[in-house]
This record gives sequence, C-alpha cells and structure tokens, in this order.
Amino acid sequence: MTVISRSPQDPDDVVLETGAAGREAVLAAAERARTAYASWAATPASARGAALTAAATAVEAVADELAALVVREVGKPVVEARGEVARAVGILRYYAQAALLPEGDVLPAPDGRSLLHTRRRPRGVAGLLTPWNFPLAIPVWKAAPALAYGNTVLLKPAEEAPACAERLAELLAASLPADVLTVLQGGGETGAAVVGVADVVSFTGSEAVGAVVRRAAAERGVPAQCEMGGQNASVVLPDADLDAAAAAIAGAAMGYAGQKCTATSRVVVVGDAEAFAERLATAVEALGFGDPAEAGTALGPVISPQARDAVVGAVAEAEKAGARVLTGGTASGPGWAVAPAVVARVPDGHRLLREEVFGPVCAVVGAPDVDAAVAEANAVRHGLVAAVFTRDLARGLELPARLRTGMVKVNAPTSGVDFHAPFGGTKSSSYGPREQGLAAKELYTETATVTITP
Repeated sequence: MTVISRSPQDPDDVVLETGAAGREAVLAAAERARTAYASWAATPASARGAALTAAATAVEAVADELAALVVREVGKPVVEARGEVARAVGILRYYAQAALLPEGDVLPAPDGRSLLHTRRRPRGVAGLLTPWNFPLAIPVWKAAPALAYGNTVLLKPAEEAPACAERLAELLAASLPADVLTVLQGGGETGAAVVGVADVVSFTGSEAVGAVVRRAAAERGVPAQCEMGGQNASVVLPDADLDAAAAAIAGAAMGYAGQKCTATSRVVVVGDAEAFAERLATAVEALGFGDPAEAGTALGPVISPQARDAVVGAVAEAEKAGARVLTGGTASGPGWAVAPAVVARVPDGHRLLREEVFGPVCAVVGAPDVDAAVAEANAVRHGLVAAVFTRDLARGLELPARLRTGMVKVNAPTSGVDFHAPFGGTKSSSYGPREQGLAAKELYTETATVTITP
C-alpha cells in the first residue's frame, strides 16, 4: 500500500507519497520500542523533561515552516496553523515540567513503622492513532505525556497528514534516544497492528473506528482512551447578547470548515429561532472564505472530495425535507471547498440534528423554554462539548450541570480547549480516561502500591 497526501486546496499538489508499514514492520518497530523502553523508563524525570524542552525549542525554531506545511497538507487557515504550532510548543513545555511533579502518596502504615506508599510507573509501549485535522497538536498532546512519564511511542498518523507527522518526528527525534518515538504510516491495517502490540492505546477519530479500537484493546486487556467526535450544541437564551453569540457561534461552527470535533453543529434558541438564524447567517457570510494561505481566511476547503460531497448532500437532503437554507451548502473552490451553510427549520430527528457531518454546516432550531432547550441539546448520542449564551449568572451556573457533555462553555464558543485542562466527553464521544493536563497521567501510567517494612 502507498500513502499519498494531496493538498485539499490544490489536489494536483502531492505533498508526500510514502509506503505503508505492514504488520511485520509494526512488529519489528514494537520490538525496538520495547528494547528502548527499558532505558527510557529508567531515565531520570529531569532528563526526560529536558528532552521535551529541547524538542519544544526545535519545533519553535521552524514554526513558519511547520505552519506552511499544515496549510498545504490539510488546508488549515494560516492563522489557525500558526496557533497550532504554538500550541504544540506549549504542550511540550508543559509536560517537560509535569514530569517533575509528585508521582504518588504516602499512606498510614497499619503497623505504624512500615512505609506504605504509591508510585506511578509507565505502562510500556504507547500506540497512538491520530487524525488529520490537528496534525501537530494531537500527536503532541498524546506523545508528550506518554514520553514524559517514561513510555516509548508508536505513532500512526492519519493517511491524510503523513508529511506533518514525519516532520514532527524528525524534530522530536533529535532530542530523544533511538526508537523512543517511531512513526508508522498506513491505513486501517497499520492501525490495527499498532493496537495489537501496544501496552496502552490512545485514539482520536471516527466513532466507528473508535469502537473497533476499544474492543481490540479490551480483548488484549490493555488500557485505551478513545475520542470519537461530537454533535455539539450551543444554547442561546433570550437574555443573551445576540450579536456576540452569533459571532462566537459562527467561528465555532465554520472555523477550519467545521472540521473540529468541538465545532458547533446545532444551535438551540429559546425565543425567535428564525431571527437568530438570520443573524448567524450574516455573521457566517462575514467570515473569510477562500485560500487558506491568506491571513484573512477563516475557512477554506474540506479535506477530501468525499467530505465535500457529504456536506453538500446533507444540506440538500435537509432542504428537500423542508428545511430553509439561509446561506451556503454548495461546492465552491478552491479545491474541495464548500460554502458554509446555515440551515433553519430543520425537521425533528433529521440527521443534521443527530449525526456529525464534520463540515461547515450548522442547524438552527427553536425551543419554547430552557427545559426544552436542554432536552434538545442532550438528544444525541454524542456528548463532547456544549455552550450556553446568557447574561443570567444563575442560568450560567445551573445549566453546566444539566448538559450531558464532558465540557461546557458559558458565553464562549464550543471550539477551543486549554491543553492544561482535562479534555473529553460523555456517551459516544469518549471512552477511557481524559486527555491533556495532569489527567493524562491516568492513561500513560499505572499505580503500584509499595510496602517497605524495616
């Protein structure tokens, strides 16, 4: 198998063509990683942290090059691409310091004289399966804690973003011992082989593939963490600053062509939903749409012709079912681009209200009161993030407890997360421990209880 990466804004531009790692290649890489693990796990935490700090410096030194590569390979607007590089640098530096934090607890000994304590130890070889939409940040937010806590890493990036993964690995490898971090290119067969040899697995991608990954890991008895998307709602209450809410939701729904698991897919309006939909459409039309290399662009193409057709088809299907398309929803250059769509009057139960389209389309529906709005926001099998827009402090404090999502924003867009805070969802959005922040230690280490008796 050959992995071919094409620029979504210029499909004739082949970014990278490389061979896929078969099962035997994955097994060989895992053996090398297991051998390297013995010395890497025994390396002092300060030295592991220093390696990550050096990696951060190396990434920062070529920030412009990396941002340009992200733009070229996955069509991310250049301003967001620069932000992603800066985020990768910040994550590396964060975990360089996190490696030095306390690793256990001292507990009262039953005999009053022994030392009873806990320690955290790395799990071994971490198998990381990452998506294309954050081709630097997600590999780093998985690999950095895995490495900081003493694991070695097998990274299987998405087929759409092999060049970003290769360049990132080159930069990190300069400060790491041999075989501590290995990139394995390929598709589903390669990913399955990685899951089949790893001691701990972290996956970000589709719900269907995530279900396969977690079952495979469970059958082997290894811990797994899976992030599998969202169908995120923003709830707009009548007392909200409607202009500010529309601007925030427009960016959250359409930024990077809606290709974020935290993108707003649905808006539930308590009050005049039609009027708010008009306001939102105006805000969306004001966004820069075009060449992702231009600084004023907020959204360019989607990742593939299949993604483009899925968005266009979903919007056309909703319109045929009686929905009103206020703007967008048609194929439009450059490359595989789709004009961002705002859709109102979507029939109850339509897939725009229940399924993740993963593109620049947002559905607006009304609700008679707050209780109905919460019920509509919760009426999906996903539960990643929700937003509430209100000036009422009581509502702002109350609704996060009622919305069945792993993250809730009040007067802020659903998109955008802090790398030092736990990241993850409920229901079908997530499986296993949280990612990012200090929560990552739960996945990449295990607890050992130690008793020392004089």
